[in-house]
Amino acid sequence: MSGGLRKRSATIVGAGVAGLTAALALAGRGARVTVLERAPAIRELGAGLQLSPNAMRVIDALGLGEGLRRISLRNEAVRLHDDQGRGVAKLDLRGHRPDADFRLIHRASLIEYLADAAGRAGVRIELGQDVKHPPEGDLVVGADGLHSNIRAFLNGREVPFFTHQTAWRAVIPQPETALAEAQVYMGAHRHLVSYPLPGGLRNIVAVQERYDWQEEGWSHQDDPDHLRAAFADFAAPVRDWLAAVERTHIWGLFRHEVAHVWHDGRLVLIGDAAHPTLPFIAQGAAMAIEDAWILAACLDADPDQAAALAGFEQLRRPRVTRIVGASNQNARNYHLTGAKRFAAHLALRVADRLTPGLMLSRFDWLYDYDPTGALLSR
Repeated sequence: MSGGLRKRSATIVGAGVAGLTAALALAGRGARVTVLERAPAIRELGAGLQLSPNAMRVIDALGLGEGLRRISLRNEAVRLHDDQGRGVAKLDLRGHRPDADFRLIHRASLIEYLADAAGRAGVRIELGQDVKHPPEGDLVVGADGLHSNIRAFLNGREVPFFTHQTAWRAVIPQPETALAEAQVYMGAHRHLVSYPLPGGLRNIVAVQERYDWQEEGWSHQDDPDHLRAAFADFAAPVRDWLAAVERTHIWGLFRHEVAHVWHDGRLVLIGDAAHPTLPFIAQGAAMAIEDAWILAACLDADPDQAAALAGFEQLRRPRVTRIVGASNQNARNYHLTGAKRFAAHLALRVADRLTPGLMLSRFDWLYDYDPTGALLSR
């Protein structure tokens, strides 16, 4: 990274994945960075996330790859099953992409790792800062997530669309001998995704279509028996995993538009503040990490800040819009019923047997993208 942002200051609102990665990318180019975080401590709920190669290229460029690999697992494959445990298809990540790095990590571990790195880079993190209005400063980065106050300032009041889907998150103990693979179990109107995490843990995300409203956000606890009842007719190992759940959080899934206004020359949105996505393609954290690097690179390359922010939006909007659309499509594909479900699963089984690498190659546009070279390819 160059030092083209020396003597320039930046204020980042939010110390999540987007905000901390942006802090590192900006500080690495010489900027003086302050991060304002509402919480009284840097902490995250117990949940896992997946980082694909497009995100890992940024982590490596920041000089953090070796350390992150020590606190994560390499994801070997994604296996699709029906609700009775019968195999539908396998995306063999290691076999078909041996040089690509797909990681499984606890969200709290990632946040702690990024925060420690930011501190070493000279970033100032101020906790307990509930920013309801845009702070002063020449550059303010709104990385304040799904309910971003900075987004509201730029875009006004927006009403998201309830998808009539509710999700549970849980983490359970898991033998460390478990295969480092993501498992997807698809049933009528619901599905469950699970994968191991370092430290003998297993992450679970379960989604059910239902018409009663649930509030957005991950902080709402629910009775684990509600989760077990929703997936009671799923076969092992789903029932066994859910039997081990002692604590779960629930939230409603809402579809948000990609922000119409990303910046005003001083304020700029990144991550979920700019483009919230449903959790069906495992790219929320990856998009935030991509945003952070490209924002810093654009500001470094063009001393005209307004032009740099316009260039950032021009680079990012088409890609994140495509990713959000792909996630919306997966939500429908996972929950098929009747004849449509039978035909879709049959087609996947045939394709898996005859052309096993074809399914994964459909996502070349997603995983082969290199954010660190985005400006060079303009």
